[in-house]
Amino acid sequence: MSRRRLRPDELELWQQIARSTDPLHKRGRHWSDPPQKQARAEPQAKPDPAPVQPFTLGQAAPARHATQPMPQPTGKWLEAQPKRMDSKAYTRLKRGKLAPEARIDLHGLTLDEAHPRLISFILRGQSRGLRLVLVITGKGRREDPYEPMPDRRGVLKRQVPLWLRQAPVAQAVLQIAPAHIRHGGEGAYYVYLKKRR
Repeated sequence: MSRRRLRPDELELWQQIARSTDPLHKRGRHWSDPPQKQARAEPQAKPDPAPVQPFTLGQAAPARHATQPMPQPTGKWLEAQPKRMDSKAYTRLKRGKLAPEARIDLHGLTLDEAHPRLISFILRGQSRGLRLVLVITGKGRREDPYEPMPDRRGVLKRQVPLWLRQAPVAQAVLQIAPAHIRHGGEGAYYVYLKKRR
């Protein structure tokens, strides 16, 4: 089915209306010509991607921009967090002198299994009046340097501190710290809970 052309009187009426209107946007179309006579805009060519800079094997990677900081290991990130508990108690905690009152072992669980168990454990612990609990995540499998596809290792180890800083458990957690070697070392976290009000 073909479109019919505008008659001369319709074209004149269209041009009068088009001249009497204000565009919605400053860069809107100007309809002085009838719509069927508008020329189609040519698609703009995409710019060529930046060329890959030459490199040699073993060469150091270029420095990253300040807007792209290198991701820190979880332990260093936790160390940089402000101390919210008593300094003396924190020192005893870091030396493994404080014994956890309860523990949960998430080692070997999937993220979907571990998250609700952790939330329930922390909230129950605070409601029971516990102050120090131990969350065991495991260290994660060792990375195989010869593996062809990269694999995320130690997902729970990285994810648990983030979960503990989010609702609904963030209001119950006072401090998170990597565990002393006698309580699991790199594969566990101390979680110091706030007093229940």
